[in-house]
Amino acid sequence: MDFTATIIFVIASFALGAVVYMKRDSLPANMKRSLALISILMIAFSFFLIVYSLYSMGLE
Repeated sequence: MDFTATIIFVIASFALGAVVYMKRDSLPANMKRSLALISILMIAFSFFLIVYSLYSMGLE
């Protein structure tokens, strides 16, 4: 199974989380809350994808 899309999504979600964390002082308040929520959801889904890919690799 090709995990290229999963790897790209994981890298992008962690990069978004890092950018939001590093630029938290310069973001407007209403945008800060929504970007933080989106980042948390994407990172949580990334962890799920990592665990699922490791689980499915064990089944092959």
